[in-house]
Amino acid sequence: MAAGGLAPAPRFLLWLGALLAGRVAAGLEAVVVVGEVHENVTLPCGNISGPRGLVTWYRNDSQPTLLVSSDASLPPAEKRFSLALAGSLLIKASALQDEGNYTCRELDPRNQTRCFSVELLMASGPDQLEVDIAATGTLPNGTLYAAKGSEVTFNCSSRSAWPPPMVEWCFGVPGSPGESFGSHPAASSFSLIQMPHNLQGNYTCVATNVRSGRLRKVTSELLVYSLPPSVPQCWAETPPGSSALQLTCRWDGGYPDPTFLWTEEPGGVVVGTSRLGVESLNRSQLSDGKKFQCAASHILGPKAGASCVVQIRSPSVLSEPMKTCFLGGDVTLTCQVSGAYPPARILWLRNLTQPAGPVQPGSRHLITHSGQSSALTIRNCSQELDEGYYVCRAENPMGVREVDIWLSVKEPFNVGGIVGTIVSLLLLGLAVFAGLMLYYSPGFCWKVGNTFRSQDVGDVMVLVDSEEEEIEQEEEGAAAEREDEEEGGRDEREEAPREIHKHCRIHRVTALVNGNLEQMANGLQALQDDGSEQQSEPVQEDDGPV
Repeated sequence: MAAGGLAPAPRFLLWLGALLAGRVAAGLEAVVVVGEVHENVTLPCGNISGPRGLVTWYRNDSQPTLLVSSDASLPPAEKRFSLALAGSLLIKASALQDEGNYTCRELDPRNQTRCFSVELLMASGPDQLEVDIAATGTLPNGTLYAAKGSEVTFNCSSRSAWPPPMVEWCFGVPGSPGESFGSHPAASSFSLIQMPHNLQGNYTCVATNVRSGRLRKVTSELLVYSLPPSVPQCWAETPPGSSALQLTCRWDGGYPDPTFLWTEEPGGVVVGTSRLGVESLNRSQLSDGKKFQCAASHILGPKAGASCVVQIRSPSVLSEPMKTCFLGGDVTLTCQVSGAYPPARILWLRNLTQPAGPVQPGSRHLITHSGQSSALTIRNCSQELDEGYYVCRAENPMGVREVDIWLSVKEPFNVGGIVGTIVSLLLLGLAVFAGLMLYYSPGFCWKVGNTFRSQDVGDVMVLVDSEEEEIEQEEEGAAAEREDEEEGGRDEREEAPREIHKHCRIHRVTALVNGNLEQMANGLQALQDDGSEQQSEPVQEDDGPV
């Protein structure tokens, strides 16, 4: 019963104390204390030093709750609550539920009551940060990479923090100050569109608890890779001073460098793998027409990779077998190499039966190269020094090919004598042609002569008229002959004088064309005399049959 009768007294006192504390503290400003979860928190009971009176702590919720008191008769509400130095409240292993308003009531020896208000704010974390960078790949060492020109999303958050932390993203490269992308509460998420190469570096997420000031940060390295824009290029060459064949493969414009795999085709025998794409082969690995394939692979793809093929071939050499140079002149020997891959090295040699080494360029020898063509120019040709065999040699790792050229040095021709002879022959031909025309075509000769002499047209017309009269006379003579034949007087032997008349006309024409009137008169007199003689002479018949 005693216990039961005393029980209401403490509750009444507590209620009364809380009411008084509320009245006394009504005009006082509360002290704010921040505590971290799972750690001990101390709430001060005023800023008073020295001896303290009876101190009692209350939790101000919907109704005042006694936590702990310096009165030994009042046990603490929980073992976590205890009084510390100067009447402070010690909360061990604090939790989020401890956040709230607290009141410290002190009864000093003079029976004066003083109350002090304390606001406890709890903070948790941030202990764990979750960072997510989307649209990226991961290298074996954990480094992230993204493709150039892609969209990359960044997100950072902390689930165990209270209150939600302030999150900030920073970007930086080694050796330079960082650059902030801004801070946001609770979580930070942003995207970079068309990711450029210059934003390759370290991305740091910083989460800060605004109550406790505790911060956590996580740094992620992000590389920006780019695929080569073109296709692989490969070729074969012979390094200077070496007889080995060097295969080279390039796929430029990407980052990082691709990996190159050289194989023999067909068969796929691996020749070598490297990031440089350069492989050296000795002569035992080479044969005419063999193919080598370079397969280039990049971390961004494509999955099938990209490749190029090199086919090696021995050279073929073409040239003129013989050349001639006139004494003291210049001559050029040419040599054309085809089908050689890698390109062949071209040398000019002289008289291999007695080797004197390659022909060296100098004042008398000029060597020019244009691609796989070569020319040797010899100046001021000398029969003693320059005549003989010259050799064009083409060489690459697949073999050596040569071609011989014979150079003969001769005296120059007498051009003046040759021209004179040709002119003389032409003139002689013209004279013979003129003679033949004069002999076989006298009528043509009249016209030509008349043209050159500018004779009158009337002479020609007279000539034509005389000819027509003579033709008529001949027709009348023929009619008379037919009458005589009927009478038995004449035969065909009378035709001879008519031919004489015909020839007489020719003489007349010749005289007329030549313009020699005197000769023409003499010719006419001769014709008349010849005609009279032929008429007076008897016609002799041949004994032979008619």
